[in-house]
Amino acid sequence: MSAPAMGPSKTIQGDAAPRKKRGPGALATAYLVIYNVVMTAGWLVIAVGLVRAYLARGSYHGLYYSIEKPLKFFQTGAVLEIVHCAAGIVPSSLVLTGFQVLSRVFLTWAVTHSVREVQSEDSVLLFVTAWTVTEIIRYSFYTFSLLNHLPYLIKWARYTFFIVLYPMGVSGELLTIYAALPYVQKTGLYSITLPNKYNFSFDYYSFLILAMVSYIPLFPQLYFHMLRQRKKVLGHAEDFSKTD
Repeated sequence: MSAPAMGPSKTIQGDAAPRKKRGPGALATAYLVIYNVVMTAGWLVIAVGLVRAYLARGSYHGLYYSIEKPLKFFQTGAVLEIVHCAAGIVPSSLVLTGFQVLSRVFLTWAVTHSVREVQSEDSVLLFVTAWTVTEIIRYSFYTFSLLNHLPYLIKWARYTFFIVLYPMGVSGELLTIYAALPYVQKTGLYSITLPNKYNFSFDYYSFLILAMVSYIPLFPQLYFHMLRQRKKVLGHAEDFSKTD
């Protein structure tokens, strides 16, 4: 589930707790800054590509083809975030980060890339747009946080835009998986049937249905968690502004 990438931002700021957690060392910080700058630039390239393609065509249909390669490259590049967690250079949850990143990589390669018939669906543009705006904000947030110079506007956007982008991305993802189902069922894509020497079977069609069903319990939990995070992070600033 992607919208996922708007998950709780424990990565840089940390909570105000009695015991201080040591941040990444100088070398790790420099690497993380470079990584986040590159990823911000990559998603900006995707955003510009979408706008240019729309202006050239005068239609939003089929815009996926104009950004297919950079989308695959930079979304797959997010796998390094799992490595960062495993290596301990960021304090984010390995399980949560892995779920968020791999769910997007799965949708990018195992659904949209593999079932070419869905690439022209409007639902693909829906989640691509949500991902693009989300990631530009998220990686900018991480970059400025690492530099200890986080503009309030980016902080506010990080904890506000998800209110619209999260449901938008999830809707696009679900509709895309749903659109892929008939083609997966017809072709038997990635399915393994019996008999075979391993005595093992796998039905990719059923797996996609289970993936869609998993959104039902997971989406509300993650969404309301982010709402609580928003109140926690922005609440004091908004309360203060009201007293001015």
